[in-house]
Parts: sequence; structure tokens; C-alpha cells
Amino acid sequence: MNRIVALLAALVLGLPLLATAPAGAAGATGAAGIAPAAAEVPKWRTKVFSLVPAPGYPAYVHTHTNGRVYAGTYVNGSATGVPSRVFEWSAGGQLLRSWPVPGQVTDGSHGVQVAQQTRDGRLVVLETSTRRVLTLDVRTGRWRRVATFPEGAVPNYAAWGPRGELYVSDYAQPIVWRVPPRGGTPRAWFTAPALEGTEFGTTGLVYRPGRGDLVLSQQWVLDGSQLPTTGAVLSLGVRPGGRPGELRTLWRSGPMELPDGFGIGRSGHLYVALLGTNQLVELTARGAEVDRFPDVPLLGENGSAIPFDTPCSATFLGTSVLVANQSVITGTSAHQAILRVEVGERGKRVFVPQRARLGR
Repeated sequence: MNRIVALLAALVLGLPLLATAPAGAAGATGAAGIAPAAAEVPKWRTKVFSLVPAPGYPAYVHTHTNGRVYAGTYVNGSATGVPSRVFEWSAGGQLLRSWPVPGQVTDGSHGVQVAQQTRDGRLVVLETSTRRVLTLDVRTGRWRRVATFPEGAVPNYAAWGPRGELYVSDYAQPIVWRVPPRGGTPRAWFTAPALEGTEFGTTGLVYRPGRGDLVLSQQWVLDGSQLPTTGAVLSLGVRPGGRPGELRTLWRSGPMELPDGFGIGRSGHLYVALLGTNQLVELTARGAEVDRFPDVPLLGENGSAIPFDTPCSATFLGTSVLVANQSVITGTSAHQAILRVEVGERGKRVFVPQRARLGR
């Protein structure tokens, strides 16, 4: 991970300011079909939801059906001997509790992603140092291991499928993993050259039940279909029998924009964090670019007390998205925070099927 950070810093900090015109597929200039935000809450207004305490480095924010908000501390190469933590906040941003992660290898880079929840409310946590899928019962504080990935995997984001299976993206390998409904041995469910990103692989992953597909964000696409260092948002069909379907490109990013985690609004629009240029981009359900914020890339100035600093995800809470500000390049602890950005629509309910139980 330290090598990845060094490469990212060299590439991003060496770039001139990019053109502010939208990249990828051409789209409308307005958010058609979306009810405008109330006059007193303009679109893209950004506030600090909460700072993220040490060991910091948040990468994804999970909004739970219990009304609370959770995030883990992701890969931190300087936290030797310090376990990662899962934090809990109220919907208003008050820090309530935290739990250290057991069983980690803490003598190098290590971290966790609170990636999902089960039907009965346990958190689904992806742990990088031992490649485990863990669950955390927030009522009792009990941890449980439900699956372990093979050597070489870096579990990143997760999404439930229609039968209670869990799909997991791999940041290091061009693989989408499938974990059985009750846990157990993950298998490589889908692999393709389009998911090969070398140092910058597959990130965000969301299932769209109405369309029967998984939407993936890919930071680099190195299969020759587009310029190196450009990323994409992809659609991967899930066939009725559970086999993977066609992989299609919805949107192509500009160079080194590094699309990461995203949320989906009720309109179907996708709000994608661009880690490389410190922006959010809004896309239609079919991938046409609608808007991006802020207009000037790299600087991250959003009007709040904390600028965007390698934003990694956008998760809906009300008519806002919660953005995990990781500060992965400079490691500025004062920037490691969750920011709340108004987008003017509510999000689609995250898909958690009846059989989403993992080990129960």
C-alpha cells in the first residue's frame, strides 16, 4: 500500500489542473427528473459531519437501518501495532462508540472496510491483513469470521446479490468474488481483463435489483479499450441462474480521476467520488455525465472547513451523501473526516435481501 500511495502522489501531484468540462459520455447540463433541493439547502453545500479519530483513513461510510452511521479505518501503513477500529455515529454526526478489530496482523499495512450489513443488523466488515470477512454485532460487540479470501486478494467493497450471496470487489486482482449466503469459501465468480488495474483496481460495487446488474467502479482500465490511467464505471449483469452476464462500460473517466465508491439516488443517478481529482461526479443511470463538484479539480475546495482530500465514497443519508475523506496521499489527520454533501434527492434503499445472513 505504501508503494501505491507513492505512485498515486507522483501521478496526481504532477498533473496540471484538468479541464473542467465533463469527461466521458456527453449528458444534459441539468439534473432532469430530480426534485430541486430546498432553497435554504443548495445543491453541493458541504459540511463536516465528523472527524475520524486515529488510526483514521476512512474509505467507506455505511448508513445502517438502525439510523446510525458506521465507518472503519482503512489501510494505514504507519499504525504499527495499532488495530483498526470501527466507529459508530448518530445520524447527526455525534461519535457514539468504537470497536477495535481482533486478530489483525498489525506489523504492516492493515485496515477494515465496513462494507454492508446483514438482514438482522450485523455489520459486514472486510479486513485486509488476513483477507477475512467478519461480522460485528453492534448490540453485543461480538465479532465472527465468516469467510477468508485466498492469498493475494485485497477485499474492497461488497454488495448483496438476489439470493443472499455476497459479491466482493478485489482491489489487487481482476476478480469479483462470490461468498455463499451462509459464509464459507469465496470463489472467483467473474474475472476479465477490463478489471485489471495493476496498482489501481476495482473499487465501488452496488447491486441494482431493478436492472439486475452490479455496478462497479474501476480506477484504471488496462485492457486496451481506452487510454491508460483512465477509469470507468461498469455494469455487470447477474443472470437469473446466478451466473455473470455481460460487462458493459457506462462511463469513462478522465486521466487519473480514479473513480471510487458511489451512491445511487432515487432518480437512478450515480454520485461517484473521484479520488484522484478531489471531486464528485453525477451520472445518469446509463452513464451520461450530468454535473461535477467542485468545478476546479485537485484543490478540493468545497466551501466547508475541510476540503476534499482523496474522497473515497458517497453514501446517502437523507438528501445528502456522506463522503469518506481519506487523505491517502498526505496523511493529514485533520482532513480524515466524513463530509456531508447536499445533492437534492434521497438515495435508493441499499439492497439487503431476506437471505442476507452470513453464517446464520
